Parts: sequence; C-alpha cells; structure tokens
Amino acid sequence: MAEETFGVADYLVVALMLLISAAIGVYYRFTGGKQKTVQEYLLADRNMSIVPVAFSLMASFMSAVTLLGVSSENYSYGTQFVVINFAYGLVTPIAAYGYLPVFYELQATSAYEYLERRFVGAVCTFYSTIGGMKAVLVTDVFQSLLMFAAVYCVIIKGTIDAGGLDKVWQIAYDGGRIEFDNFSVDPTVRHTVWSLVIGGGFTYLTLYAVNQAQIQRLLCVKSLKKSQQALWLSWPILTALSLSTSFSGLAIYSRYFDCDPLSAKQITSNDQLLPYFVVDTLSYLPGISGLFVAGIFSGSLSTVSSAVNSLAAVTLEDYIRPVLVKMGKSSKLTDKRSTLLTKILVLLYGLLCIGMAFVAQSLGGVLQASLTIFGVVGGPLFGTFTLGMFFWITNEVGAISGLAMGLAISLWIGFGGPKPPPPYLPVSTEGCEDPVFAALQLVNATSTALKDDSEYFYLYRLSYMWYVVIGFGVTVLFGVFVSFVYGKLVLKEVKLVEAKLFSPFIKRILPREFQEFKEVATISGSFENNMNHVGVKNIESSTSF
Repeated sequence: MAEETFGVADYLVVALMLLISAAIGVYYRFTGGKQKTVQEYLLADRNMSIVPVAFSLMASFMSAVTLLGVSSENYSYGTQFVVINFAYGLVTPIAAYGYLPVFYELQATSAYEYLERRFVGAVCTFYSTIGGMKAVLVTDVFQSLLMFAAVYCVIIKGTIDAGGLDKVWQIAYDGGRIEFDNFSVDPTVRHTVWSLVIGGGFTYLTLYAVNQAQIQRLLCVKSLKKSQQALWLSWPILTALSLSTSFSGLAIYSRYFDCDPLSAKQITSNDQLLPYFVVDTLSYLPGISGLFVAGIFSGSLSTVSSAVNSLAAVTLEDYIRPVLVKMGKSSKLTDKRSTLLTKILVLLYGLLCIGMAFVAQSLGGVLQASLTIFGVVGGPLFGTFTLGMFFWITNEVGAISGLAMGLAISLWIGFGGPKPPPPYLPVSTEGCEDPVFAALQLVNATSTALKDDSEYFYLYRLSYMWYVVIGFGVTVLFGVFVSFVYGKLVLKEVKLVEAKLFSPFIKRILPREFQEFKEVATISGSFENNMNHVGVKNIESSTSF
C-alpha cells in the first residue's frame, strides 16, 4: 500500500480552488452593474448563455453526495443504479414544457412564490450572496470541471492499475457487479428498472421542475426557449458525470476485489472508498490528492451555498417579515438589519446542515440518505405544485391537506423502522496480508444471510426509490379529494385564478371562466389585500375536473 499522505502541494491545490471561487464572486460584485438592481442581482440580468446555466443546473444537483455515493453504490451493490439516467431523459420534457413555462411567464424568482399566488396570496423571496446569481453560475462551471477532473483521476489510475478498461469490466463481471436488467415488479427490491425509471423520474422532477434553486437559474436567460435549451443541455452533462462516477466505482472495485477496505478495517464506511482509493494510489503524486479533495469541496459548495441562503431568505420573507407587518413594526426591518439577520440565519442553517450530516449516517449511506430525503420531502412538495398547475378545482384547503397527508405518510414510511439491512454484494479479503480478515468476513456473511426480510413490516421493506412516488401520489389524490369535497359542501364555489398559473398542457382545456379571468391589481402587499385578487364562481356552473 502506498504511503498515505496529504502534502503541502495538496493543500495548495485546495486553497487555490477556494480562492478562485471567492475571486469570481468578488469580480462580479465590482464589475458591470455591481449588482445594484434586483434584475441583475437575482437573475444575472437575464443575459446569461445556456452553457453556464446548464452546468450550474448539474452542479446544484450533483454534489459531493454523487462523487462519494454513486461510486460506492456501484462498488457495493452493482451497476443497476445506472438505469436511473434513462429516467432523467424521459422526464426532462415534462419539466421543460409542463412546469418551466409557468415559472417563466410569472418571472417568479422563488418557486414558493407560485404556491403563494396560486393558493394564499404573494411572497417575495430575496437572496443575499456577495456576487449575485451571475457569480454563482460562473463558479458552478468552474466547480463542475473540478468534479469531472476528480472522477477521471480515479478512472484513469484504476484502469491503468487493472491493465485496461476490459480488465476493469471483467473483474466487475466476475464479482457480480454488472447488472442492468432487473425487471422485478417487487417494490421491496432495492433497485429495479421500474423503481429507478419511475422513482428516479419523479426525483428528477422534484429537483428540476419545481426546485427553487433550479428555477432561479433557469430564469437567468433571455427567453423561455433558451431556458428550455439550458435544461435539455444539462441532461447530457448530468448523465456524463453520473456514468463517469459509476464507472469509477468499478475501477475502485478492480483494485480491492480481493481485499475489501471496509472488511479489512481500513475504513469505517463504504462512502469512504473514493477518498481512500485516491490517498492509497495517488498520494505519491504531489497535488493529485488535493485536486480530488477540491472536487469534493466543489460539489459541496455548489449545493450547500444555494441551500442555506435560500433557507435564510424564505425564513426572513415568509415568516419573520409577515409577523413584523402584523405587529406594525415592519419599518424597523431596514435593509441593513435584513442583511445582518440573513447572515445570522445562514450561519444557523449551516450549523444545522452539519448536525443533519450526523443524523444522515443512519439512513444507509450518503446516496441512499440523500435520495430518501429528496423523496420524503420532495414528493409531497412536487405534488403540491402539480395540484396548482394541473387541477383547477383545487383550493388552499385541499392543497394544504394534501401536502400534510403526503408528508405524514412519506415521513412514516421513509424514517420509520426498523428496516432490513441493505443487500450488499459479497466481498473478499483473501488478498489481504492478514488471513484473520478472511475468517471475519465469512462470519459476517453467514450471520447476515440468516436474517429474513419478511420479519420486517412490509412498508418498511419498500425500496427507498418509491418514497417520492408515494408522497406525490398521496398528496395529489388527497388534495383533489379534499378540494372537491370542501368546495362542493362548504364553499359551494370555485376560486378563479389566472390561466397563466396553469401548465400549458392544461390551459387549452381550462373552463372559459378561468381563461377570461384577470387579476385586478398587482400582487403585492399584505395577505388581506392579496385575497381580493382571487375571484369566485358558483360551483354548480363549473366544469367537472
């Protein structure tokens, strides 16, 4: 084993990456319009080209979770997960032509602003970052290239050591890692073609059709057509990194197929396989380990920076400011105080993210943990947007009820337990120097095989890829049901909203009353004023959904 070191050159590479990322933000802070207008600050003045937007869309989704988790997934469970990439291509047109046009026509910088306008009024979300969205997009391109560089360092080194691509593939095949055709209809099987295509498709839509960070990026170009082109371009970039990371897992397996580092107690989690491989095989080359760590940091920065700032902004604008308005103290929340408060919130959410990292350790690896959270929370939220854009009969009571029920069911299934252990593929320690590891691995394999999954509650045995589908389905079905019952029996009326709040797929079949309805004033101000902008009509004369 090579000497495991992280030298001065490696630290310099990481420092250089951080300095370049910071310099991009500073550059856009003091050039051009200097981020003085909301248009430039939040939406890059809508003059960005589709290429940086496409890379940014990929970078905000493919984080360090991808680099660590997908490589570990292919090493530990095989290549079946690769099928999820087909889902991304299948549902991209749904996001591009079913959901994106609604946000683009509204020019809503926040995805949640749509929900407020559709069901309960209006809210304006603002972002507080030093360089604005233009710096975020350019930095994401730089960080995306670093992620690709880190992955290909692993692939090239692993392939050379194994003796070629064919050797890597053959070793993976002999180890039972190659699988693409599991068509089982059993929903308790961890990964099948059906769970990955359907569940993966819904996961993609929660992130690319209605996610706040993605919507803001997609509004940074001049036209809806260019925005759709950027979304289409992000798909092959996303798939390229996903496939590359998957193959890096096979390259790592080709080195450790006869001496598994986890069984040999060299690491404590399979999520450490990728960094362990880099330090083990590339530490003799100054700066290469640093390049890899820079790639990991880049994946984290591009995702976390957007998340914590968005959480801070939503907290300030959706919760703190409305409370101060009702108390008659809104004038005290000056721009200077708002900025300071936002920075404090960013710090608190950052600390919360660190705490969540420890909680996520119990969810079965970083990849499964992240997709579980995306599914449990994203499914019901995506269902709520779908209620607004595709069902004109829905009202705020139905939407809130559907969201609450969807979250309750998906949280119960997703985080309830106990759950059966994941079905790791067999590993070997026969090639390790210490023969004790081989006997230890045999004992572990025997004890695991004795467990029967049928002893666990059925819903806790479901594949985590179905959580997003269940959350979405429950939200939509229950939301439509409650909206119909509440509107028919209590309100006896259907609230009218502008046709532009509906998907283009639905606009052409909307009842005439919705087509003709227009807002009487600009959406702004207090909750009470905004309620005046919603029309009503007798439910008896409405068209059935």
